[in-house]
Amino acid sequence: MGFRFGGFRLDPDGTLRLDGTPVPLPAPELAGLRLLLERQGQVVTRLELKQAIWGDEPAPADSVSKCLTSLRKRLEPAKCIQTVYRRGYRFCMKARPFGGAPSAPLPRLAILPFANSFGIPEYLGPAVAQEVGDRLAAAQPAAVSVLARESVFALARRGLAPRRIGETLQADLVLTGSLHLVSSCYRLHAEMIRVEDGGPIWLEDRLVDRSQLAGLEAELVNLVTFRISGSPAGEAESAARIARGDWSIAAAAEAAEEQLPQRREAYELFVRARYEWQSLERHRMQDALQSLLQVAALDPGLIAARVSLAHLCVAQAYYGFLPPAVAADFVHRAAEPVSDLPARAEAILPALGWVNLHFDRNLPAALWWLARSGHLPHDPWITRARTLVALSRHRFGEAADLLQAAIRVDPWSAWLQARLAWTHHLGGNAALSVELARRALERFPEHEGTRFFGAIIFAWNGEAGQAVDLAHGLAQRLPYLDPAAAVHAYALAMAGRGREARAILDRLEWLGRERYVMNTFAPAVYAALGEHEAALAGLRAAADSRCPWFFQMLADPRLKLLAERPEFQSMLGILTGMEADAERDPMEE
Repeated sequence: MGFRFGGFRLDPDGTLRLDGTPVPLPAPELAGLRLLLERQGQVVTRLELKQAIWGDEPAPADSVSKCLTSLRKRLEPAKCIQTVYRRGYRFCMKARPFGGAPSAPLPRLAILPFANSFGIPEYLGPAVAQEVGDRLAAAQPAAVSVLARESVFALARRGLAPRRIGETLQADLVLTGSLHLVSSCYRLHAEMIRVEDGGPIWLEDRLVDRSQLAGLEAELVNLVTFRISGSPAGEAESAARIARGDWSIAAAAEAAEEQLPQRREAYELFVRARYEWQSLERHRMQDALQSLLQVAALDPGLIAARVSLAHLCVAQAYYGFLPPAVAADFVHRAAEPVSDLPARAEAILPALGWVNLHFDRNLPAALWWLARSGHLPHDPWITRARTLVALSRHRFGEAADLLQAAIRVDPWSAWLQARLAWTHHLGGNAALSVELARRALERFPEHEGTRFFGAIIFAWNGEAGQAVDLAHGLAQRLPYLDPAAAVHAYALAMAGRGREARAILDRLEWLGRERYVMNTFAPAVYAALGEHEAALAGLRAAADSRCPWFFQMLADPRLKLLAERPEFQSMLGILTGMEADAERDPMEE
């Protein structure tokens, strides 16, 4: 049997490869790695490892630790072998076994947001589709390959017919449906469509009591699994998920009648909050934050709510809706009660890496968490955290590779396309950044991310008129997004309209006396106006507040005129020092 983990592949014949390149692996280390993989997630004692590696042959007392030290170096950058104090070692990264006869590829399934009839809450249809997709993607063994939600939902918002969405994303199947109110029940109408000819494979109508929202999703998951694989979701697997407090308490729907009222209330609050916080609207995101905090109090074991809370706080900090110190505190509070985070809440680890890098300024710890979540598949919020950490470290090639890999599986994600253009802007590849920004705007002309980064890139590259139009429209549509106002000011400054640019800066400064305002994009405006001392003062304030954009701004070509200033070099030294710490003293298992 072989295993895949992170970028590694261990073939059944013992060949270890990293992204296709063979990695030399001596026989003792191969034997130790196989045992750890076969018992992944479990503690393997030193005695068991010694027996597996050397059998009954005599070996020095430190032979196991030396073997594991060498093995860890070969497995870099994946930090997947954890030392469990006084007990042994554990393989803490998820590894997927393979081997035997080649199996047929899984059918590719696009799950559309369910339509809501009159009286159904706005969030419910999309939330049901998201939860069903999450549960099907996490199922073992997998019955389908679930396509990226962001691309599917983006095409659905354009009004494309289900079959057309399936054709665009090269799906085999499309799941679509609607929700209706019938007395005290939800009526679930679901339809599975074969993309090849557009024909329906099956239709289902089910009634689910309105007090049992989790049951609605579990019913649909069982229907899909049964119709595709011929067997419903396994009862043993569901029970194991409930016992672990795993990703969703919807797995508990088989016993929904026995759920405590506060757990039902917590789950419904969570489903609504998860929908609301992805809106990029300040008031909705802040309402979702309060709801998720309430969920944590009602049902401390609902891990999905804690994951959402962490990613919501990261998002709010990046948009300037939440001070970085508050966001970092909430992320820590979301993670702290969960025992064995890599096993029970691995999706929260990238958010912890973000906190360690930007707020704690502890790069070794950040890399430790990111390595433990390196095997996770693309998710909009996980990929964002990984990419932004790479950008903050000025590893633009790494960030571009992460984004391009994500775009291959999520081609209609506007944020991925926009951030790729921004990555090449930071990396100094001006022509490619303009080309990518233009391409993103052609495909997503109204999206806030393509307008935001497009305005910066066009203004910097001599197209200030178009930049002003983009930034003005964005600032009008999202008046509560302070970075959008700063980008509008920058476009005006580059267009020679300095008085208007200063008026916006003055307004942001005035707002900062009333509430938190993220001004990290203002230094580029001051630089464009020739006010270098003010630009440095803005960067200094960003450093002091631990703004998550600070390190990216240090690489921004718009600020290159400041690069030789001693204070600017001192700021760069913060990042250089963290990189040296990570190189000199990596975090131990």
